[in-house]
Amino acid sequence: MADTPTATVSAWTPFRYRAFSLLWAATLISNVGTWMHEVGAGWLMTTLSPSPAVVSLVQAATTLPVFLFALLAGTLADRLDKRKMLIVINLMLMVVVSTLTVIVHFGLMTPTLLILFTLVIGTGSAFMAPAWQSIVPGLVPREALQPAIALNSMGVNISRAIGPALAGLLIAVAGLASPFAINALSFVAILVSLFLWKNEETPTVTHQPIWGAMLTGVRHVRHNDALKATLIRAVAFFLFASAYWALLPIVARNTRGGGAELYGFLLTLIGAGAVTGALVLSRIRAMFDSNRMAQIGTVGTAGALALMALAADPVSASVAAFIGGFSWISVLTTFNVSAQTALPNWIRARGLSVYLMVFFGSMALGSLIWGQVATYTSPAVALITAAVGSLVCIPLTRRFHLGQGEGRDLTPSMHWPAPPLAIDSDDINDRGPVLITVTYQVTEENVADFRALMQEWSKERMRDGAFEWNLYQSAESPELWIEAFRVPSWEEHLAHHGRVSHEDAVMQDKVHALDTTEGGPVVRHYIAP
Repeated sequence: MADTPTATVSAWTPFRYRAFSLLWAATLISNVGTWMHEVGAGWLMTTLSPSPAVVSLVQAATTLPVFLFALLAGTLADRLDKRKMLIVINLMLMVVVSTLTVIVHFGLMTPTLLILFTLVIGTGSAFMAPAWQSIVPGLVPREALQPAIALNSMGVNISRAIGPALAGLLIAVAGLASPFAINALSFVAILVSLFLWKNEETPTVTHQPIWGAMLTGVRHVRHNDALKATLIRAVAFFLFASAYWALLPIVARNTRGGGAELYGFLLTLIGAGAVTGALVLSRIRAMFDSNRMAQIGTVGTAGALALMALAADPVSASVAAFIGGFSWISVLTTFNVSAQTALPNWIRARGLSVYLMVFFGSMALGSLIWGQVATYTSPAVALITAAVGSLVCIPLTRRFHLGQGEGRDLTPSMHWPAPPLAIDSDDINDRGPVLITVTYQVTEENVADFRALMQEWSKERMRDGAFEWNLYQSAESPELWIEAFRVPSWEEHLAHHGRVSHEDAVMQDKVHALDTTEGGPVVRHYIAP
């Protein structure tokens, strides 16, 4: 069922919170440098190799590391102090970008070396992105989350409006090394803000292996229907929308009167369109639900792709860029809010890392595809094909509803009592796996409803830490049913107690209402020796 339109919320509400304002301003400065870097790298590659396939590799090299490493990064972000983690990564990236600047300055850059540097920088961004994404809900209250995400997106696009134009000017005046030098300096703003920010969140202390924690994240996503719907819709959009970004340098070069200045100007207009979209987004959301917002944005993106394919002069290319930016922010913010609200805090970084994997993986794959299509046909054919594909996906993905988690309370209910323990507890936390059984008594007329509810209830078990779940009926006493599920360790089972949400508690009450056992269902725990 589609979510209902949300009430209008001030677009500026998140700025009332000091931590959000501090990090937003620093991110804005840093992103100006990042977009200057993107323009510099894209344009540098066109001078090193004019082939569309090779130029598109820069976009692919930027996005592929997120697809490869985001889940590991999200797992680390859920376990470590996010502030310290971000400080270390930003320091390392500043060193890498500074090295790149020196190499470009002395004219030693090659296509292969540029792609390798882009991969390294993309890897750093991959380890940083889940942590950045997951701290946003902790900076503002829940009701301000949507405008906070929109403001973050607006900040990215303000920087996109400033950075590319400045990069184009600097490339023409000071040379190709200048955008990379500014990007290296921009890391200082992020580092200062992180040192000033007081992170009140306590890192999770656990003995669970990294690999096990990653699998827990994957299982959660697999059984989180609200997040899965968002991921499916994201693939259908980003796979085609990636043509816009991958082929933009080629479009700028091939347009009459085009060059580095036009490329920077087009990116500036994309940013301007996105900023405009972010400013009016809260008003638009008051009129349309998340699904309609995504559909409208997809139609706008398809129109921008088609217009850019047909653009023969800077004016038409500029109109396409503005429409593309406006549409992009509408879809991106809708997806981000849908993903954020589908996740509880304890798994947020891992869940968002999967979303980022889908986002960047689709962008990387799409960049490779559209680069090859443009090479063997033409950039115009590739852009028109991408536009048609994005429109076809609208009816195909309609049943996967966005925003399913917006009205759900995913905060811990803490209504499960501590499990009784009558064995030696010195090393029990590391012992496992743990088998938990719950015995129900259900009358024959309620069996169908009970089984349907239990299938839904099984998703809670798997989302919150179980790696196996089954339901059994007694052969001797058909009214007796046993639910059995396993978790990796006793420590993980105790963590499961703290993960059950108020939304889960409502579902559990429905299950228990069908149980006729005096005193309620009987729970037992079995620990492997």
